[in-house]
Amino acid sequence: MRTSSTIRTGRTVKRTTRAAATLAVAALALSLTACGGDDDSGGGGDNGDKGGGTKAPASSVTLPKLDGESLEVAAVWTGTEQENFKKVLAEFEKRTGAKVTFVPAQDPIINFLGSKIAGGAPPDVAMLPQPGAIKQAVDKGWAKPLGAEATKELGENYSQGWQDIGKVDGKQYGVYYKAANKSLIWYNAQVFENAGASEPKTWDELLNTAQMVYDSGVTPFSVGGADGWTLTDWFENVYLSQAGPEKYDQLAKHEIKWTDPSVKQALTTLAEIWGKKDFVAGGASGALQTEFPASVTQTFTGGAQPKAGMVYEGDFVQVNIGETKAKVGTDAKVFPFPAVGDTAPVVSGGDAAVVFKDSKAAQALATWLASPDAAAIQAKLGGFLSPNKSVDASVYPNEVQKKIAEALVAAGDDFRFDMSDQAPQAFGGTPGKGEWKTLQDFLKNPKDVAGAQAKLEADAAAAYGG
Repeated sequence: MRTSSTIRTGRTVKRTTRAAATLAVAALALSLTACGGDDDSGGGGDNGDKGGGTKAPASSVTLPKLDGESLEVAAVWTGTEQENFKKVLAEFEKRTGAKVTFVPAQDPIINFLGSKIAGGAPPDVAMLPQPGAIKQAVDKGWAKPLGAEATKELGENYSQGWQDIGKVDGKQYGVYYKAANKSLIWYNAQVFENAGASEPKTWDELLNTAQMVYDSGVTPFSVGGADGWTLTDWFENVYLSQAGPEKYDQLAKHEIKWTDPSVKQALTTLAEIWGKKDFVAGGASGALQTEFPASVTQTFTGGAQPKAGMVYEGDFVQVNIGETKAKVGTDAKVFPFPAVGDTAPVVSGGDAAVVFKDSKAAQALATWLASPDAAAIQAKLGGFLSPNKSVDASVYPNEVQKKIAEALVAAGDDFRFDMSDQAPQAFGGTPGKGEWKTLQDFLKNPKDVAGAQAKLEADAAAAYGG
């Protein structure tokens, strides 16, 4: 076992120490279990000053005057997430005098941007959810390097690891404005209490907990299988914990094939839940018709008889919990994704601001999004996690989110970025294709491990170029 090394993960260089990663998980577990039950704030909506304010100065970032300038920002965000981001853009308008328009994009965003660029109307800035998408935008000559001010702001507020995932060939292109801790399982506290269940720390304990929940009369898991990305996240957590970080890095770069025995082991493990129809709300067919938001809300509605007792996904689940009457920290609680192997997984994701028109206004917006001022606005509204280490954790609207944010920042460079987001978008980020589609097919037929591996490898080979 390695104690320390420098490795290249996909398109990112990250320093990784297994011991540090273990400490980060332990800190997260301690933080989450320490969250009390007296928290009054939910995940969504404007919680005013409940987060306690921010210690960042009102104007910690210098922005130019941009009166008369107009900007377009494209992102795939919808609903509450979009509305909260618009408040961040509104503050930029207030400080600079520029006018900013939010442009709703569709997945895959690279295809959407390609159409806009072909039509001669690219957005000034786009929020890209995958490092692979950033590289594609650079390779196509669409993305513009960050200017000196944005790069300076990034350097002051971000760990090297978060800076590096926004780089292509050594140049800084992306500002990772939004992050996600994707190693969390949320649960209905009343269901667990009725079942006599406690928070599991290992995969075997998770299976036992699921059985207890089932025996109490509630289906254990809600799975948003209509959105293939949720299934890739399930796989990545199992694979990272079971196969270890070296194998994870190799698979992320397609240095080993998806027919590798380690992939077989992870899929076989996943089938212990996915293949037990009584453990998944609606069975496989129901899960494949359930979109991510509904997978959350159906876990926290229905009183003592919700459609499921648990739902796996990242910290952003709080936005959807906020659409129910459940309160985060009391009705809705969370535990770290259990250890499948020796160590519990730490998987992160994120969205990066990338400049597509190299103008003073676009660069100023990138600088703004790299600042603690911008992140603090959305952090206060809930359902948002920033990798910006200069954001004071007190701005988060509840203790659960505050502790998740503190653990992410404390982890520094010791995290693994979402594997599918590192892959070419054709494989890891396109609805109805590649990894998303194959894992949906696997959810439907978890006995066909070999068939899933063969399809994953064929699609990966095509997308990675052999």
